[in-house]
Amino acid sequence: MGLFILRRVGVMILTALCLTFVVFFLTNLPPNLEKLAKTQGEMRMTDDEVDRWLSNRGYSQPLVVKYGQWLGVLPGFVIDGTDGQLRGKCIPLGGTAEGAPRFCGVIQGSWGYSQVFKQPALDVVSTRLSLTGILMFWVMVVMVPSALIIGILAGMREGSRLDRSLSAASILTTATPEYVSGVVFIAVFASSAVGLKWFNGSAASAMDGVTFNNFTLPVLTIALYGMGYIARMTRASMAEVMTAQYIRTARLKGVSFRNIVVKHALRNALIAPFTVIMLQFPWLLNGVVIVETLFNYKGFGWTLVQAAGNNDIELLLGVSVVSVFVVLVTQLISDVGYVYLNPRISVK
Repeated sequence: MGLFILRRVGVMILTALCLTFVVFFLTNLPPNLEKLAKTQGEMRMTDDEVDRWLSNRGYSQPLVVKYGQWLGVLPGFVIDGTDGQLRGKCIPLGGTAEGAPRFCGVIQGSWGYSQVFKQPALDVVSTRLSLTGILMFWVMVVMVPSALIIGILAGMREGSRLDRSLSAASILTTATPEYVSGVVFIAVFASSAVGLKWFNGSAASAMDGVTFNNFTLPVLTIALYGMGYIARMTRASMAEVMTAQYIRTARLKGVSFRNIVVKHALRNALIAPFTVIMLQFPWLLNGVVIVETLFNYKGFGWTLVQAAGNNDIELLLGVSVVSVFVVLVTQLISDVGYVYLNPRISVK
């Protein structure tokens, strides 16, 4: 198992390097750099002025060199600009080159500076990620147990009326996008037009303190969409297990139906849903963009929209690092958990 995890970590590092390089390449395309120069400089800048602005700030270096400096494996640049000002990758704003570190990239904890939020990108990402983490926690608390119960009840008696009803409800929730269910929830439960002002439609106040009133609608909006998919996978796995030979043998021996389900069927039925549940974490991290924007909850997804819309390259790269890390770590946990749940799988 240790060698298996070590190999997977090695593959994760290579995958992370490839994915972050692709994002770095896309964010450093000439149109994006030109937009950055005109946004931070002057919108009426000529092409020569744009080139000088980019050269004075290290953006005109080769792509591989810039990526190595951003990553922190190559020493940062120091440029004496045409305006006589000394600039460098590792030189703090208003500082000097004396005492500045040679390496200052992601590995060293320097993620750049967000031009939109006027803060270090790492501080922005960590703050917004913690807010989304709270949202993800309550979504998982609501979504996973409900989906498993629905899937198990439907799969225990395949083809029954209960199975058909729960399966239809699961398909309906999965087929309804978040921007539709969210608008419906706001219109019905948080709008004065209908009269049912049970909840506060804006989750902005939840950033200061989570309450049942300001967090119920965004949590339900996300949970309902993912609940149907997990429930369907659980139902299919449970139905398959209930037709297995060892289940039939247990029935012939007179084992009660409850003991068959709890002691024999549940563990094997949860193998496939476990993988699906682990895949919900990266989906939640980036899939909350619509919900956070809709409910004005300024978390990780909302930050991603702001970074992309305002061409905030440093912040966009920071968001991509977190996204890649979460996806790869959840995949590793999913693989290790799958091995423990299914003894027939051996790793060497």
